[in-house]
Amino acid sequence: MLATAILLLMAWPIAALGLSLLDMRASAQAWEQLREMASTVLPGYARTTLWLCVLVATWVALIGSTAAVLVALFDFKGRRYLEYLLLLPLAMPAYVCAYAYTDFLQYSGPAQTWLRATFDLQGRVLPEVRSLGGAVVLMSFTLYPYVYLLARTALLERSASLLQAAHMLGAGTWRRVLHIALPMAWPAIMAGVSLALMETLADYGVVSYFGIQSFTAGIYKAWLVLDSPELAALLSLALLAFVAVVLGLERRMRRRMRFAANSNASRHPAPRQPLQGWQGLAAFVLCAMPVLLGFVLPVLMMLRPLLHGLFTGDYTGGTSGMSSDEWAEPGYNWQQFLHWGANSLKLAAMGAVLAVAVALLLAFLQRSSDKRVVKSSVYLASMGYAVPGAVLVVGLLLPWMLLAKIRPEWNFASVLTTTVLGLMWAYVVRFCAAALQSLQSGYSRLPASGDEAVRLLGQSRWRLFSRIHFPLLRGSLFTALLLVFVDVMKELPATIVLRPFNSDTLAVMAWQLARDERLGEAAIPSLALVAFGLLPVILLSRSIAKERPTS
Repeated sequence: MLATAILLLMAWPIAALGLSLLDMRASAQAWEQLREMASTVLPGYARTTLWLCVLVATWVALIGSTAAVLVALFDFKGRRYLEYLLLLPLAMPAYVCAYAYTDFLQYSGPAQTWLRATFDLQGRVLPEVRSLGGAVVLMSFTLYPYVYLLARTALLERSASLLQAAHMLGAGTWRRVLHIALPMAWPAIMAGVSLALMETLADYGVVSYFGIQSFTAGIYKAWLVLDSPELAALLSLALLAFVAVVLGLERRMRRRMRFAANSNASRHPAPRQPLQGWQGLAAFVLCAMPVLLGFVLPVLMMLRPLLHGLFTGDYTGGTSGMSSDEWAEPGYNWQQFLHWGANSLKLAAMGAVLAVAVALLLAFLQRSSDKRVVKSSVYLASMGYAVPGAVLVVGLLLPWMLLAKIRPEWNFASVLTTTVLGLMWAYVVRFCAAALQSLQSGYSRLPASGDEAVRLLGQSRWRLFSRIHFPLLRGSLFTALLLVFVDVMKELPATIVLRPFNSDTLAVMAWQLARDERLGEAAIPSLALVAFGLLPVILLSRSIAKERPTS
């Protein structure tokens, strides 16, 4: 019964998209609108989304795999520090990075102003960052850690003995890398690329701020501008089909590339090849550039207007030319900031607890039962991270809105948007996968013989869970709670639509302030989001430090 309830909870937003089209009159109007869009803007949505995915996938694969190869297989000055620093862009939401670069590189920003004054230039000096190319660059430098983390682990676990054998047979350094190390790490690289693509398809902050006509932006326009929820449902189904194609291609490419990992590989890896001189310098630069562009520079760019505001009281940073009388009032801005921070912490804590509780229940049911409903629930929960926030919003609200047309007294849609119920539902469906992955990893380290011994002693499932599993899973539970907490803090699309009144969060306010060109003010909530994002990065770094192999 519990597994069935979770199955319905996870399947509702997706199934509801199809059920909402049962209203024939509304569906006919939506199909007519879709045909109009097919002859105007829809090809642009599809083309832009496809290009965005292809380019981001290419760049994150290149950046992440290059960094993983250099850190895992070579030794150069600074490698031990870069091994952890390369994870820092995980703490930087892509839309926060977009705000920082826009504020610094826009026409009236400090970069172009300095270049015009120094070299006596006129007009725009640097290319426009608010473009498809700018979005690709920013997303690539904030999403590559997915590839880096998985590829580094695969290289340390699988390639040691084969690299040694190739070296003994006379293969050169780069031949060993290109023909042995990278092909062995290919499944991990593709898994990291698929995670980056899911984040790209789910992004709303960057595409809306840069004015990029992607599918996600089109869904929100259909819902909020055209006032056509049914059209938003059709676009959501199209985006969901695209997500399914991406995941299917990724799995098909990995299906025939399975390798047995050597359990002693991580303990006894192949010696790292030292790089000296210009080679060591080149390796250091290649590994440092993603950290610099994806974390250090955006943080410094956001600190500049913030420090300017602390000294002058003007949080516009002197670049937008806008007055800030409201924010110049003593203490008002910080009171607002504390209010947003409190809302963010409250919603993130509630969402993390609920998502981890559902994931823990699923992990335990998966451990103790092989029923089909349990497997289906686990599968749907694992796929939730691939569902964009915009699709979740449409799937949650649209059926209740259609029901309210028939029975106005059953207006459950207003309940979802005026209370935290809708947000919590969306957070559980969206982020249960992250918690489930951590808990499944923890369960994999618990021997099944312990469960059998407890059952032979006549103990119930509850005592097995409470006395054996729960104490041994505390580390995995903490990791899952922390990861989901930070993911909820950064979530933007679902929070924008489903948040209750007077419950603005740091992510929402950073987006709204940046949209209003108040980029200096947006730095305060943006930096707070980055600070919270550092928590799982520190945790991952500590985990790497504990399991770091000695070469």
